[in-house]
Amino acid sequence: MDISTERGALALEVSNLSVGFDQIVVIERLSFGVPRGSALAIVGPNGAGKSVLAKALIGALPHEGTIRWEDNSKIGYVPQKLDIERDLPVTGGDFLHAKAVVARASQGDVANVLELVGLKPESVGKSIGALSGGQFQRMLVAAALIGHPTVLLLDEPTAGVDEPGQDSINHTLDRLRDERGLTILFISHDLSVVYHYATNVLCLSRGHACFGVPKQVLTPQLLQELYGAPIAYHVHHDHRP
Repeated sequence: MDISTERGALALEVSNLSVGFDQIVVIERLSFGVPRGSALAIVGPNGAGKSVLAKALIGALPHEGTIRWEDNSKIGYVPQKLDIERDLPVTGGDFLHAKAVVARASQGDVANVLELVGLKPESVGKSIGALSGGQFQRMLVAAALIGHPTVLLLDEPTAGVDEPGQDSINHTLDRLRDERGLTILFISHDLSVVYHYATNVLCLSRGHACFGVPKQVLTPQLLQELYGAPIAYHVHHDHRP
């Protein structure tokens, strides 16, 4: 799957990437580029390899081909599922302070990222099990921002969050991209969100892929081809075009 992209200042360049398990190829010869400061949405049906791609990009899965991040890139990663027991006696603040230690960041950075994601210090004073879905996801985004990353890679960052919380998180990420020049890669099943917040879209579908701007990629014909069924989404005109 060789997907051309406009060259320029690329935060990420992927060439002939293949990833598989037990002799089953999940991603085969995939090539694409992500311009610095852009927002790439990765979409596709379940089993298409979206999370596999994300893990390969951060070096968590073996692969063939080339993954080339821009020099001096620092990646903040928000996984689809965090393997941590929500009933542990650990507060959100404990979690963030631990991340600051690992990232060799100052404890002042914790206060800064909380402000960036709109979380009050008293909110993260609660145990992580007492945080709402939206607060928990914001905490994960805050943790990813510790250490001043240049790239955010998010695997379904609003999964399990109510609609107002989803809108708030999406607006926050878009604002951070504008204000800090972050490059953002995010996996999403919400095509309305993709349409409004992504500058480019990478569609994966079991051996096929396409890449382009949302208006070119998110067409009924192409979506039906990728998903194998008619797919519709609603465009909210109060969002960024």
